[in-house]
Amino acid sequence: MSSAALAQVDEIVVTATKRSESAQDIPIAVQALGEKSLDELDVDVFSDYLQQLPGVTAGGSGPGQGTIYVRGVASSTPTLTVAGVAGLAPNVALYLDEQPVTQVGRNLDVYAVDLERVEVLSGPQGTLFGSSSQAGTIRLITNKPNLDGFSATLSGGVSFTEGGEMSNKVEGVVNIPATDRLAFRGVIYSDQRGGYIDNVQGTRDASESGRFRPAGTVRRNGVVVDSSQNGFQAGADLSGVNFIEANNSSLVEENFNDTDYLGFRLGALYEVNDDWRVYVNHSRQRIESDGVFFYDPELPDPDQLSIQRYSNDELEDSYGSTSWTVEGRLGALEALYTGAYLDRKSQQTIDYTDYLFVGQYLPYYICDGSVSYPGASDPSGNCQAPNLFVNSLTNTTVFTQELRFNTPKDKRVYATIGGYYSDQKIEERNDFTYPGSMFAESFTPGVFGFAPNFPLPGALTTDPGPAPDGVIFRNDITRTDEQIALFGEVTVDVVPELISVTGGVRWYDISVDLEGSANSSFGNFGQTEDQQVFGANLTTLYNGSSSVVIGGETVDLPDQATTDGFIFKGNLTFTPTDNLLFYVTYSEGFRSPLLNRPAGAGGIVPGMVDTDELTNYEAGWKMSLFENTLQINGNAFIMDIDRLQTTIFDPNIVNLFFSDNAANAQVKGIEGDVIWAPYQVEGLTVAGAFSVLDTEIKEILTATTAIAPVGSDLAHAPTFQGNLRVRYEWNVGDDMTAHVMPQVTYSGSSWSDIVAINRAKQDAYMLMNVSAGIAKDNWRLDLFADNLTNKRADLNNFFGYDRNRITINRPRTYGMRVTVDFN
Repeated sequence: MSSAALAQVDEIVVTATKRSESAQDIPIAVQALGEKSLDELDVDVFSDYLQQLPGVTAGGSGPGQGTIYVRGVASSTPTLTVAGVAGLAPNVALYLDEQPVTQVGRNLDVYAVDLERVEVLSGPQGTLFGSSSQAGTIRLITNKPNLDGFSATLSGGVSFTEGGEMSNKVEGVVNIPATDRLAFRGVIYSDQRGGYIDNVQGTRDASESGRFRPAGTVRRNGVVVDSSQNGFQAGADLSGVNFIEANNSSLVEENFNDTDYLGFRLGALYEVNDDWRVYVNHSRQRIESDGVFFYDPELPDPDQLSIQRYSNDELEDSYGSTSWTVEGRLGALEALYTGAYLDRKSQQTIDYTDYLFVGQYLPYYICDGSVSYPGASDPSGNCQAPNLFVNSLTNTTVFTQELRFNTPKDKRVYATIGGYYSDQKIEERNDFTYPGSMFAESFTPGVFGFAPNFPLPGALTTDPGPAPDGVIFRNDITRTDEQIALFGEVTVDVVPELISVTGGVRWYDISVDLEGSANSSFGNFGQTEDQQVFGANLTTLYNGSSSVVIGGETVDLPDQATTDGFIFKGNLTFTPTDNLLFYVTYSEGFRSPLLNRPAGAGGIVPGMVDTDELTNYEAGWKMSLFENTLQINGNAFIMDIDRLQTTIFDPNIVNLFFSDNAANAQVKGIEGDVIWAPYQVEGLTVAGAFSVLDTEIKEILTATTAIAPVGSDLAHAPTFQGNLRVRYEWNVGDDMTAHVMPQVTYSGSSWSDIVAINRAKQDAYMLMNVSAGIAKDNWRLDLFADNLTNKRADLNNFFGYDRNRITINRPRTYGMRVTVDFN
């Protein structure tokens, strides 16, 4: 390599404005990781590149179950069993090339192999990218087939996790030009990730139910249970009750949270002529995962990453995606039409035993005798083992289309205009299984029946047959989200090459519908068919009518959650030189509305949760200095959030999760990144980035008392995040190069939720990684050590069931990777 090449900061071309432009030339806060950086950092899944992106956080409980947050615009991360059809729409859009793959409750966990780049667009991107880009947009851009010639790459690696299992992976990429206008590209990968969390032996019985919890109990997050939240039989004499223990001895296993990623991607590019080209892509991926990715910090050995689970936790998450893009020119116009169809299926078994700790009615389901009846002061009888679990099936289909046009940018006035359509359908069935239910045919040990076992006649169901034995509750619901939109941005060069002004607008029309049933194996006798089958409005399950009383007034319940309107963007850009850019931006973002199943509960729960809206005021700078050897970018912003949506569990109101427009909030922040390739030191590159956030709840809107008080921080919003990496390359002899790259990542403390009783502090952490390697001709060898100091990072705390469950990073891991290029 020449010193000139080594001393330049690489240019990354992005499509954040729906045009191909250098990231340094657009007035948008963009964090971009190019193909070279992705390869050097060995990025495979979202948790890998999350470390590289300050200001981006994630909540969730494992592969395929994550929710992404940008700039601290977060309220809560609900559990899987309430997330899907009843969950909030994400407020960060995720794209795979031109295809939006954002999904309610389960963002697509795309394996990041053969990517050209990752783009993170911080702040509202609603005018160009729609409703779920309220706080930002993340785009995964794949490498396309190349007509220039044959190439192939084969890469394999192995790693060892301290206290855990071995992991291994193999990735292959091949590019084949069939003619001078037709090329194909294929990708295949298999990544087997060993576990590092132990399922340890334990017992549990129904005496720990929230039903018997006395007032004044201090929850594990320090919140005191007041008199309205204590168990309604607190203090009852339980000496006459025979509590049968759940025992997980048969499930005890070390390192039980292993995960396998397996998939492929095939793409074809056809250049019809010099002006038009067609690109078609098909990808398939399957994730198989066992166990859980969180641990219990209160088990006896605090140094052991362990949990007690009483049923098998299993996940199979697979998707197939086909996308197509036609782009070319119509005279002076650049035209692009793109469409995509995604079909995803997730099957999961989830241990539900933790529900015991808040389930005040649990003894009613699994106990006999007088203990099964609320209010008994001297209860007696048998309580079966509370080894509960949920079988969850989710089928998701997404069909999207977009048509847009760009006018020539070499004119003083240029524009991007287009239209967008999407149709997302989620079919979700959750079977809550209580093997020892009092409604079983027999309490004989080992023999669990189920009665009555019947489907609701005429109900919309994904499974018309009888429920499996032991299923006491079934949610079988279909959600559809349909959106149409027209959008445009117009830029005027007021003073050519010096001052420009951009205005953007998006008109949208969105409808969200729920159909189906939420039933139990008991309590349906005597109901009318209308009460059992409630079509678009699930609230009739609980109310038996199409209206409810909220705040003392009778309110009609909507059949659909709908919204339409306009959002706007304005931008002023000042470019005094080719290497300096300054901008100020006003932008808006929003999120879709949704329906509440337990509408009217407690006279508080609304039938429809309104959109929440975000207004962003931002000033930024981009500087390429000293002949492009130093790049300094940054921005400062204030974001006002109106009617922030959140998911709430408040037993004072209803023993179900519901959603509401909880609060108004504000986020203030500064972000920046620096890349330095000093020409004085050939082969040295220094890169760093940071995010500083100040988040605050400004006003409580919901009638519940569950929300953290005014002045509290939002969730998943560390005050400071930053990273720094240094890469040094040098020649070894005449035909070999070597490198070493240390890296440090820091995240300040944060809160897991804005719901006070579920809110837990997530500790600050610092992670250190280092890699080194050699390369010769067409092969490379890399050695690495991740989490060198073996630090535990609190990635997510879930407190919904009164016990802290901390999703953790992988412990210290050593490994190697070999890559061979065939050209």
